[in-house]
Amino acid sequence: MKKKLLVLSLVVIVTQAVSWGLTGHRVVGQIAEDHLTRKAKKQLKKIMGDESLSDAANWMDFIRSDHSYDYMVTWHYVTIPDGETYATATRNPKGDLIWAINHFSAQLRTDTLTRDEARFAVRCLTHLVGDLHQPLHVGNGKDKGGNDVKINWFWKSSNLHRVWDSQMIDDQLLSYTEWVKKLDHLNKEEIAALQSGTVVDWATESMAMRTSVYDFGDQKNLTYAYNFRHQKQVERQLLKAGIRLAGLFNNIFR
Repeated sequence: MKKKLLVLSLVVIVTQAVSWGLTGHRVVGQIAEDHLTRKAKKQLKKIMGDESLSDAANWMDFIRSDHSYDYMVTWHYVTIPDGETYATATRNPKGDLIWAINHFSAQLRTDTLTRDEARFAVRCLTHLVGDLHQPLHVGNGKDKGGNDVKINWFWKSSNLHRVWDSQMIDDQLLSYTEWVKKLDHLNKEEIAALQSGTVVDWATESMAMRTSVYDFGDQKNLTYAYNFRHQKQVERQLLKAGIRLAGLFNNIFR
């Protein structure tokens, strides 16, 4: 009985900790996979075997149940206070989201990793590019990325971070493949435009969304109006993340 309770507790902890939720990260992974070059697909196949990017996308959240990976916790977010930039903000000495994406991109470009090391880098990169596009993972340093902002979501207790991570996605009752079909309709010029810029540029885009994210005044019960106002933003961020992740891998393995 105690073992069952422990397993259940771990499931609850992981579920509460995930970013973009299981569905959102799989959407990002699948969109990326659909936009890989032939060479990138070949190289990723050598590294990942039969593990797709949509499979790999949630590994960093699942592994939180193993405390030997606690050193990775700070990689899921970056703090840039209002009025500052990544260049002026105080860096986390344990690493942050922008540092981690650049770190694993550089590692994969060296072509000196073992297969296990390369698989670890691909799993992390797949997840973290998704995290970067959830605006509350580029936090203001005041409320733990919205986790401390307690609200109700359709009359049920929640917090602002959870609403953006999963609830606005999961409440649509679409599978991740249905989400991909709904979102992925860009032409070559639009794809190239999204893939331009740096990781810091992409983080700055997420940061710029925070004003809108926090725009609900004193209202503590967020329902249809908030969901309607932000649904297109959520969809656009998922699409951007997938297209940009593909661009990173295509560049790394070119």
